[in-house]
Amino acid sequence: MVSPGPLRLAFLGCGFITRVHSRHVRALRPAIVASYASRDAAKAESFRRRYGGVESFNSYEAAIASSNVDAVVVAVPPRFHLDLTLKALAAGKHVLVEKPALVRTEDYRTVIEARTRAIRTVLVGENDHYKPLAVRLRTMLRNGVIGDLVFSHFVTVARRLKTQDDWRNDEAMAGGDAFFEEGIHWLHLAGSLGPRIVRIEGFRPSRSSSGPDRRAKSMMVAFEYDTGAVGSLYYSREIPSLLLGLRVSKLFGRSGVITFESNGICVWARGRGIPRLVIPGVIDIRGYRAMYRDFLRAIATGAAPEMSLERALDDHLLMDRVYATMERGVATAAVR
Repeated sequence: MVSPGPLRLAFLGCGFITRVHSRHVRALRPAIVASYASRDAAKAESFRRRYGGVESFNSYEAAIASSNVDAVVVAVPPRFHLDLTLKALAAGKHVLVEKPALVRTEDYRTVIEARTRAIRTVLVGENDHYKPLAVRLRTMLRNGVIGDLVFSHFVTVARRLKTQDDWRNDEAMAGGDAFFEEGIHWLHLAGSLGPRIVRIEGFRPSRSSSGPDRRAKSMMVAFEYDTGAVGSLYYSREIPSLLLGLRVSKLFGRSGVITFESNGICVWARGRGIPRLVIPGVIDIRGYRAMYRDFLRAIATGAAPEMSLERALDDHLLMDRVYATMERGVATAAVR
């Protein structure tokens, strides 16, 4: 059980994404206090000092076993997510596991069973689900600002190559290519706006063999919603874009169009009512603080978090269909 007072959270892994999380967790004090675990004790202690943590651990297992830890954040490469999540649940800890949470479909079912036995909360760290842009788009569609949705068009294109020694270059470590490891955030956004994706197909352009970033880094996805609307997602981490990542996406309805900067800087809506320019929110533009607030709520109430394992499994099944159609040459595939 969670002790009275703040949630005592231990980060398993001290890399880039833990730095991102830590900046937002620090803003949520005193509701959350953080500790840090790494296989490198000096690195864990460095993170503790830098972010004002309460304790450091020289192994992930030590943090999981500690009576001073209520919950863990699994912030290591996807290859290790399953093992650490199961160990944490067996030790009675709540878990926030980074996205993509698990590599295989059966892994989700294994963790769902372990979560049920442990009676603990597991939240999948899909921060894009919580970001102000996603919340605003869901509200606009629900309120019929552009009428019936006809087309959706998502663009996330930027030249962000990894170095040769980056773990993401190892598909066994990352769970897959760039689209699997990072594009899943955008696939979730496309499928989280209200209508449900029921058909999907992936197209991967020719793969570049030059440079240190050896991954497949581009993907185009076409899909159909249960409402009859259709959409596309253009993802790349090898194509230059305006201002190193500025890009524009659109939602087309029978009564108007919503145009938005894909990262969430602004939204321009022309539809029912007067045209409007909206700034969804800049303080928590990536949704991390809202995600942690949902984690706290779910732990306190025993209710499921918005980004539950079941919701993440839906995304994973879509991802499976993308690769199945691409690799097997299937014209279309229905999501069951």
